[in-house]
Amino acid sequence: MTFTDVHTAQGYDDLPRLMSLMTGDEKHGPAATSTLDVVWVLYDRVLRVSPEAVDAPDRDRFLLSKGHGPMAYYAVLAAKGFLPESLLPGFGAYESPLGHHPDRVLVPGAEISSGSLGHGLPLAVGSALGLRAQGRSGAAVWVLVGDAELDEGSNHEAIAYAGAVGLERLHTVVVDNASATHGRPGGIAARFEAAGWSTATVDGRDHQALYEAYTAPHPGRPHAVVARVEAKV
Repeated sequence: MTFTDVHTAQGYDDLPRLMSLMTGDEKHGPAATSTLDVVWVLYDRVLRVSPEAVDAPDRDRFLLSKGHGPMAYYAVLAAKGFLPESLLPGFGAYESPLGHHPDRVLVPGAEISSGSLGHGLPLAVGSALGLRAQGRSGAAVWVLVGDAELDEGSNHEAIAYAGAVGLERLHTVVVDNASATHGRPGGIAARFEAAGWSTATVDGRDHQALYEAYTAPHPGRPHAVVARVEAKV
């Protein structure tokens, strides 16, 4: 399938303005801004999906597990033409489709409704399994989680299972802003490596480093990219 090029819409430099349109209480600003570069590079250079192909069977899937801070996600979707910019100022309002947690029924391009920590990675494992069962080997599944989400046990069951069955089309991006409660000796990547995953740890603000980590070969194994950003304060 041919996907329409989404690289012709608004650029990265316009994202701060788009983010500024979303105001109000309970917007989890640091949770959103920590993901901005990670999400942008995925949509700008990696994902095979477009506004015209949000339901295409062979599209890549992006699951925002860190759904409690969706402003960066909404800004990127607007920049890439998935939703109109005019919706952004209504963020979080009663009548707005752009809630504090994304709703897959209301937000064009959203694969899951999210915000309850620990759900996204298990859902991504199921998506990757389903695509493999259908023989759709070209479709990749990407899920973005926060480092604090790894405090949830459901993620560790998903990590262990995905490595054991070799879900090669599954990719996890962990945004590490040092907000996890429990420490991990050896770092976050070591947890994935112990379960048989391919891993890369990079600066979460360096677009070229992110792109190279996203596109690194990992035959026969799922892939995890740990994107380190400034600590949450």
